[in-house]
Amino acid sequence: MAVVREFTLPDLGEGLTEAVIVQWLVEVGEVVAVDQPVVEVETAKAMVEVPCPYGGVVTARFGAAGTEVPVGAPLVTVAVGAAPEDAAGRGPAPNSANGSASVAAPAAPAPGAEDAGTGPAGSGNVLVGYGTSGAAARRRRILPHAAEAPAHPPAPPATTNGTATRHATTGDAPDTAVADGICTVAVISPLVRRIAREHDLDLRDVRGSGRDGLILRTDVESAVRALGERRSAAVRPAGQVDAAAAGPVPGAERIPLKGLRGAAAEKFSRSRREIPDATCWVDADATDLLATRRAMNVPGAPKVSLLALLARICTAALARYPELNATVDTTAQEIVRLPAVHLGFAAQTDRGLVVPVVRDAQGRTVEQLSAEIARLTDAARAGKLSPAELSRGTFTLNNYGVFGVDGSTPILNHPEAAMLGVGRIAAKPWVHEGELAVREVVQLSFTFDHRVCDGGTAGGFLRYVADCVEQPALLLRSL
Repeated sequence: MAVVREFTLPDLGEGLTEAVIVQWLVEVGEVVAVDQPVVEVETAKAMVEVPCPYGGVVTARFGAAGTEVPVGAPLVTVAVGAAPEDAAGRGPAPNSANGSASVAAPAAPAPGAEDAGTGPAGSGNVLVGYGTSGAAARRRRILPHAAEAPAHPPAPPATTNGTATRHATTGDAPDTAVADGICTVAVISPLVRRIAREHDLDLRDVRGSGRDGLILRTDVESAVRALGERRSAAVRPAGQVDAAAAGPVPGAERIPLKGLRGAAAEKFSRSRREIPDATCWVDADATDLLATRRAMNVPGAPKVSLLALLARICTAALARYPELNATVDTTAQEIVRLPAVHLGFAAQTDRGLVVPVVRDAQGRTVEQLSAEIARLTDAARAGKLSPAELSRGTFTLNNYGVFGVDGSTPILNHPEAAMLGVGRIAAKPWVHEGELAVREVVQLSFTFDHRVCDGGTAGGFLRYVADCVEQPALLLRSL
């Protein structure tokens, strides 16, 4: 007997609470194997193919391409143990409201049926935070009709600042109810609740656009903008007209701050709000560094990139100034110095700027750094980086010189405490060994969180980096 399993969008890690469906990889009625990718989604960090932990016949898909899906919402239902002809007509009817399918509560497994987490019907080798061994705990609870409600319903979620906290028995389904005169709201995303708290927004006043009235991040951001406009209108002098309120501007283009662009905007804004940053810079003679790279790239040997040399200089400098490989815990009011250097580097792609992370960079040679940077860059341009490869960095190397500019004052990659910027290397007049000469000169900038160190530490770090650029032999001391 076939058992219908509902597969929901799993926790993709790193605090990601929603994803946008890019394309479906399976059709209704198609037979899928365990761990076969069924849908490609785009998160705020990367494109991800989501594998289904069940094997069987797909009986329903939920959402069309372009639909934003919160974590815990259903993606597909699979008839485990059914043949294709057995599943025909078994799938639910399409929902005329949104064009996606709706499904009844999954059938309970027959006594003695194989658990999806332990037998061949399921898999535990899936994404962060879920596995078929815990599939029952992740399944969305389908709210019954009033006549079928249990005699003793679970207690309503506790409310804090107008937001709802899910009861332990509700699984991942957002609950909307009224009990003892208290109205709870349909929201499961911690990010949504945090944004609402930061802007003093009462979520009970927000209409959710998600499934079952679920309040999504876009709903809260729209409400925050509307609230800000109302507050601005209240204090605007008489006769002053806001440009947006005057009506649409002819020819103006509106670009939604969603996906990667929206995540970057939120992170930049948070960095500016929370981190008191400062920047210092210095010019350095990179002539000998370029000569060193040419000497390393002998025929037949793996190529060493200039960015890898700069990355090795950064790890050597952080070994001397470990207070810069840190973050600030604002809740505990503590500076947290980190033991490993997870080095991020800025990479420009067709989807925008991303920052892949080289894990444990302090233990890698220049050749190993070069190979890993090349691998991550190729994956970034192909849109195949995983969320783990785009997160948990501790220090960032920003090579904006590839754009032909000399200097910059970048925004720190929150919650990191420092970033080294490298401008273009250009031939310029330079005093070398007491004489004026044409040398290859680069401007280095260093942006740091002033809470973790003072200007003396930041200046010492930058000066050591500049010395290594001018005299690469200094790196031999740290090998």
